[in-house]
Amino acid sequence: MSEISIVLIEDHDLTRMGLKAALQSNSTLRVIGEAPNGTKGLKLLETAKPDVAVVDIGLPDIDGIELTRRFRHFQAETGDSTTKILVLTMDHTEDAVLAAFAAGADSYYMKDTSIDKLTEAIQATHGGNSWIDPAIANVVLQQMRQGIPENQPSDQPKTVKIEALSSEYEQVLETYPLTQRELEILELIVAGCSNGQIAEKLYITVGTVKTHVRNILNKLCADDRTQAAVRALRSGLVA
Repeated sequence: MSEISIVLIEDHDLTRMGLKAALQSNSTLRVIGEAPNGTKGLKLLETAKPDVAVVDIGLPDIDGIELTRRFRHFQAETGDSTTKILVLTMDHTEDAVLAAFAAGADSYYMKDTSIDKLTEAIQATHGGNSWIDPAIANVVLQQMRQGIPENQPSDQPKTVKIEALSSEYEQVLETYPLTQRELEILELIVAGCSNGQIAEKLYITVGTVKTHVRNILNKLCADDRTQAAVRALRSGLVA
C-alpha cells in the first residue's frame, strides 16, 4: 500500500501530538504538517496538498466547517481536487453533521472512537470512499424519513425522493425512488445488521435482502453501504 500523506489541523496541542504519534506508528501513514488553528491550517493545505486533511470542527478562529468550505473553493479555482477532508469532532448533532457535509467534507469521524478506526477512516477516505461514523447514522436516517409524504395513499407503496444530488443521481431516483421496504433495510444496515439478521427481523429470505441491498446501492449510485449512507445524508441538505 502506498504511503498516505496527512495534515492535522487541531487546536489542542496534546490531542494533536497524540494523534500524530499514533498515526505515524502505522507505516502506511505520514503526517507532513500540522496546524493549531484554521487560518494556518488553510494556508498549510493550500501549499502542502496532502492526501488527507484531518480537520477538527472546533477551531478557535476559522472553524473546521468554514475552513473546509474555503479550501473546497480554493480547490475549485485551482483545479486541484486531490486532498480529501476528514472532519474530526465530538459533535454529532444534526446541524453539525449537515453543515460539515454541505461544506464539502468527505468523511465524518467522532473523536471518542479508537485510533484503529481513525486509521481505517483515513485509508477509506484516501481511497475515494466516504467514511461515516456509526454514531451519526441516525442523522442519516432521520433526513431520509423527512422526505416521506405523510398524506400518501395507503394503497400505494411509500417512497422517498432524494434531493440535492447531482443531476444523474436525481434522474435515477425520479424514475426509481426508494421504497419503504428499502428504507427499513437501510436502517438495519446502518444499525450494523448482517443480511441474515435483516432477513430474520423482517421475515424475508436472505436472497430477498440481497436483492433489496443491490437496489438501494443502484438507486443511490453508491459503490458500497457506507457511500449510500453518505449520499442519503447529503440529500437532506435541500428541503
